[in-house]
Amino acid sequence: MSDLTIRSLYPEDIQQVAEIEGRLAGSPRMFFLEKRLAAASAMIDSFITCAVTDDKKLTGYGFARVLEGEFGAKSSMAVLDTIGVAPEYQGRGIGKMVLAGIERRMKNRNINALQTQTLWSRHAMIRFFAATGFSLASGQVIERDTSPLSGDSAGALPGLVVRSLKGTDIATIDKIDTKLTGLDRSAYYASKFREMLDDSDVRVSIVAESEGIITGFIMARVDYGEFGQVEKAAVIDTIGVHPDYTGSGVGHVLLSQLLATLSSLEVELVRTKVEHENSGLRNFLSRRGFKPSQRLLLAKEIQ
Repeated sequence: MSDLTIRSLYPEDIQQVAEIEGRLAGSPRMFFLEKRLAAASAMIDSFITCAVTDDKKLTGYGFARVLEGEFGAKSSMAVLDTIGVAPEYQGRGIGKMVLAGIERRMKNRNINALQTQTLWSRHAMIRFFAATGFSLASGQVIERDTSPLSGDSAGALPGLVVRSLKGTDIATIDKIDTKLTGLDRSAYYASKFREMLDDSDVRVSIVAESEGIITGFIMARVDYGEFGQVEKAAVIDTIGVHPDYTGSGVGHVLLSQLLATLSSLEVELVRTKVEHENSGLRNFLSRRGFKPSQRLLLAKEIQ
């Protein structure tokens, strides 16, 4: 094997990444790749990237997002959402080099958990992840289409208003989350609000208000290409209803508005991750049409 170099990805790598993607998948996800590389350069604390080059030729690459408290997690983790190797370099350990480079960068930042997702039918990817120490994670990915919810919200609070999330809402969202989880996840919400203002993903986060008081919220984003997907899909990062308003229909109204907004954006699918022990959220979403996804949730502890 010729001399190979491991380094971070740079925005100027976009054409080589797209060329490899086109050969692997038939067509590159240019919009996704461009904004991923731009975001990784602009928000270095929120991404970890790795590239393997042969002289100046890109042979493999990977992107991981750094998440703090996503989906109710209590600590930081990295989520590998893209990894690729040029066809002529496959079978030579390039993918393992990319993954090892990401893991070294994680250790340098004291991040010990790595997650990813893959369709159960992508057998080669499943074999790769199994061979590199991944196993099934404790949670589950669930999803539904963006058709309207069945039933109505007649029992919801009178005068309930749904609006877009604003930067000034962060303190109230923090307080609601602390009441729900008993944890201080202010760093997570600070990161989410920065993404809302700075990231190039389409944010569709909303809050519900009753008489000027925020009673609940959903933080979600539209991403075009995570985990190799080609369809437009939205991801719900966090959903919460103030304990004083449990059972008042706030969650139903929020989810109904989110689905309507996504449908208007021509987004056909919305997904999220739930932990097995979070029966309340699981039951709420199940009653509103969420089903287990065909995506496997995989995890690895970085030693």
